[in-house]
Amino acid sequence: MPAANLTKITKSQNDAWLLRLYVAGQTPKSVTAFANLKKICADHLEDKYRIELIDLLENPQLARGDQIVAIPTLVRNLPAPMRKIIGDLSNTERVLVGLDLRPAPAPKR
Repeated sequence: MPAANLTKITKSQNDAWLLRLYVAGQTPKSVTAFANLKKICADHLEDKYRIELIDLLENPQLARGDQIVAIPTLVRNLPAPMRKIIGDLSNTERVLVGLDLRPAPAPKR
């Protein structure tokens, strides 16, 4: 994946979902998280989202606002309530449940 792709901000015309992905440079986990997030949004949110990619190597002070303690971290600001998902977002089912796009599976008895 070319370096320029990681710094791209994806926008839509109908910003129903505001997602912030916090990364630290272009590590393999950061690149994977961004690619996974773009795929999940394209598959499940159609044109109703905006992704803000925040590189904490360039702007470390931005971690304080959303209380980021690990990276990569995805923060869903809209729709409320705020949600956070830590990791490279490779477990699509977990991400969908975390974003409230799919209900949590019933506990096994």
